[in-house]
Amino acid sequence: MPYREKEIEKKYYSIGEVADRFKVATSLIRYWEGEFDIIRPKKDKKGNRRFTKDDIEKIQLIYHLVKEKGYTLTGAQEIIKKDLHKIQDTAAMIHQLHEIRRFLIEIRNNLDEQPSEQ
Repeated sequence: MPYREKEIEKKYYSIGEVADRFKVATSLIRYWEGEFDIIRPKKDKKGNRRFTKDDIEKIQLIYHLVKEKGYTLTGAQEIIKKDLHKIQDTAAMIHQLHEIRRFLIEIRNNLDEQPSEQ
């Protein structure tokens, strides 16, 4: 089996990387930042937003409620305020499932690359 370097996990992600991950415009991420108190990325000296994995999980939650479940922003805000801990656990679970899926795809790709033994 060929050697593969393990991907280095980044500590911070740019707004462009976050927007690409969710396939939305950067302006939507900035808009959600203003609408939802739970999104508070750090900013560097130039004012560029730097999102952590925790920030991305919170955006995943908002994305899930608004884009996948069809809640209005007000409805999503009420749900987040009411059940924040339960929802964060759900968002973390969704994130973990996405990571597991990526890992399984990588395994499948590695298996596809191996020569068959006959």
